[in-house]
Amino acid sequence: MVEWITTPGLTDYRDAEAWMDARATAIAAGTADECVWLLEHPPLYTAGTSAKPEDLTDPHRFPVHETRRGGQYTYHGPGQRVAYTLLDVGKRGRDVRAFVQQLETWVIATLETFNVTGEIREGRVGVWVTRPEKPPQPNGSTAEDKIAAIGIRLRKWVSFHGLSINVEPDLSHFDGIVPCGIAEHGVTSLVDLGLPVTMEDVDVALRQTFDTVFEKQP
Repeated sequence: MVEWITTPGLTDYRDAEAWMDARATAIAAGTADECVWLLEHPPLYTAGTSAKPEDLTDPHRFPVHETRRGGQYTYHGPGQRVAYTLLDVGKRGRDVRAFVQQLETWVIATLETFNVTGEIREGRVGVWVTRPEKPPQPNGSTAEDKIAAIGIRLRKWVSFHGLSINVEPDLSHFDGIVPCGIAEHGVTSLVDLGLPVTMEDVDVALRQTFDTVFEKQP
């Protein structure tokens, strides 16, 4: 069984980390069910294990939290749906790369419900959308914006942290970092793409698509 929890309002980042830590320990011990936790954070930046100091371009804009998830700098804030996935990867095949691909596929399937085509790119973590209406890149390629970020941590084969989808955040808040270390592409959101999508709409889509992606139950 996977428990779904939705927390209203804004959840303190360190409180969320402590809760995930305790829940992951309990899942590994077999005393708690797997869990997907949907929430929003106040404006903040997080630094993953691969974060480069020079990618924090405005260190005083928002609180900066060092974290042991994979990846580089990421922004979290109101209007962004964070989905923390506390799942037993040990019972789901013990394949970390395949698990990350499942998270990407889950985001892409969720976006498809809103007729948005999400794509993954070799060497770039997260989910991207092409923006043909924008000026092309200097190399002539079509502009692309990131709409979802992914970063996980495993302990005793239980995952925590997870993914975030930009629903309607203040996109200027990303200006204080080089998101995920990628300077040549921008960020977007469902509302920025012209879709009147609410957080509740995204939550429904996440639940509807979850089982189609994570078919193998422990």
